Amino acid sequence: MQQALDTDLAQPRFNIVGIYGVIAYSVTQRTHEIGIRMALLGIALRLAGACILTRLLSTLLFGVGATDLITFATVGVGLLVVALLAAFIPAHRATRISPVVALRYE
Repeated sequence: MQQALDTDLAQPRFNIVGIYGVIAYSVTQRTHEIGIRMALLGIALRLAGACILTRLLSTLLFGVGATDLITFATVGVGLLVVALLAAFIPAHRATRISPVVALRYE
C-alpha cells in the first residue's frame, strides 16, 4: 500500500521540483535586473515621500519653494557624491592590499 501511495505522489512531487528549478534559475539569471528595478522603485518612492514632506515642512523653508527642482537635484547629487566617496575610499584601500598579505592575515 505504501508503494502504491509513493507512486501516486511521485509525479506531483517531480512537478513541484521542476517548477521550483525553473523559477530558481530564472531568478538567478535576472538578479541584476531585479536589483535595478528595486533601486528605481525605491528612488520613485523616496521622491514621492520627499514631495509630501516638503508640503508639511513648507513653513520652515525661507527663500525656497516647497518643491523647488534645483534644490531637489542639488541635494540628490550631493548625496550621490557622498555615497560614492564613502564607497570609493574603502575600495581604494582594498585594491592597494597585496593578496599575499590579506591571505596571511586570515
